[in-house]
Amino acid sequence: MSARILAAGVALAVGATLLGAAGATAAPTTARIQPASAPAAASSIDWGRCRDGFLRASGARCGMLTVPLDHADPTGPTIELAVSRVRHRGPKDRGVMFTNPGGPGGSGTHLAGYGQFVPRGVGRTYDWIGMDPRGVGESRPALTCDRRITKIGTRPPYEPSTEAIVDAWVSRSEAYAADCGTAAAAALLPHMRTTDTVADFEVLREALGVDEVSFYGFSYGTYIAQVYATLHPERINRLVLDGVVDPRDIWYAANAAQNVAFEKSMRGFWRWAARGHADLGLGRTAARVERTYYRLLRRLARRPVNGVGAADLADVALGAGYARFLWPEVASALSEIATRGTARQARRAHVSANPATAGSDNGYATYLATICTDAPWPTDLSTLLADNERQDRRHPFLTWPNGWLNAPCRTWPAPPAAAAVEIATSDRKALLVNETFDGATPVAGARELRRRFTGAVLIEGVRGSTHAGSLSGVACVDDRIARYLATGRLPQRRSGDRADVRCRPVPAPPVGLPDRDGGFTPLARPVVPVG
Repeated sequence: MSARILAAGVALAVGATLLGAAGATAAPTTARIQPASAPAAASSIDWGRCRDGFLRASGARCGMLTVPLDHADPTGPTIELAVSRVRHRGPKDRGVMFTNPGGPGGSGTHLAGYGQFVPRGVGRTYDWIGMDPRGVGESRPALTCDRRITKIGTRPPYEPSTEAIVDAWVSRSEAYAADCGTAAAAALLPHMRTTDTVADFEVLREALGVDEVSFYGFSYGTYIAQVYATLHPERINRLVLDGVVDPRDIWYAANAAQNVAFEKSMRGFWRWAARGHADLGLGRTAARVERTYYRLLRRLARRPVNGVGAADLADVALGAGYARFLWPEVASALSEIATRGTARQARRAHVSANPATAGSDNGYATYLATICTDAPWPTDLSTLLADNERQDRRHPFLTWPNGWLNAPCRTWPAPPAAAAVEIATSDRKALLVNETFDGATPVAGARELRRRFTGAVLIEGVRGSTHAGSLSGVACVDDRIARYLATGRLPQRRSGDRADVRCRPVPAPPVGLPDRDGGFTPLARPVVPVG
């Protein structure tokens, strides 16, 4: 199935995995934490028609899975998780394939349709399972705290050039954390850790009636899979991890690593835009394009244009650091401001990703609910400010956006775990995929997991900067995924601390302005901002 990219941009700069989860519609959190009637492990799924058009076209069926709110109390109150399934076709049945797109906070039901994008029909020999994790999307209750949190034109610049800006961001982050801690959310928040999601997947496995599963994880989904394989090693068959989370960095250190990595991922965009100077007017060299970007931020910090402020433009520009296929849209938005003095394209992109409608902060709220509680987070404001000031000197593109959008963790109303789950060294087989300059999940994380999973093999998209871009039509990557899923055989593991297979990355689009149909590069699968 050939499809065009569905993403128009990435809205939130949030932790190591971890972007593009905003925008899911959510119901009020007060609803549907149900008194227990039976252990959720005994739950069955009533499969029915999917509301989503892509899932229906993929042959999926959808339903709800009941799980305990607190897995330590399996007969206590319950919640419901939205799940989807595309059954295998034909006589060959290779079992169940769990998926997760990232975030935390990313809706995952659409991934049940991704088996069709695995080459040579191999994906169709699995039952592909998607899930909206607890608190996310169509799962109930769905967490929402303040739909206006990223509303266009309402936020100060990210760069804290004055004490007033610092005070404004501190107040906003404290208020959002307090909003999430109201009585409506109090029951859910202590049970939003990755370990809770892994326990949900175990209930799902039991409900499906299978002894083991394979797992295809994107971005934060790679961390869910790491924890699942650590806590339930006997339940994992094949493991494909794309955009690998570094198991050492859960989660505060992951933000610091992202700040460095996005500086590198943006270099390719600055160079690409410079080659299109005749159309874009952003600068004839990469350095000049970069200077133009920061000049536009300063202009919008003084006076928004078409309601677009500096923070809003920074959100839109972030897409260029995530994926090459977004370069034309980001460049066009910057070009409009630089050459025409208007910001209509940036406004459309931001409003599309941040509609400020009921429940539209669901992805952000559930992101915070997980990263703020998976492991301890610094609570001293002076430490946080000093860490960001130090990084901003060399890595200004993401440091303050990342810092402020994660700042609610400082006063988050649910306690963190004492420590993150330790991903131990084992002979686990896995196929790891990462591009060299992936900003969201730096390639160092894939190398670290390769060291811990001594049976794992790493495919590197050399000098690429697209995050979690497998099944996008790069044959060197996708054919090896298909071969592994079909046979269980991995490429040969090489000696040393390096990639085992080097492939070309997801390609850059033609230089210049988008074409009339939006400028999206045709890929094998529809790409959404994951992780």
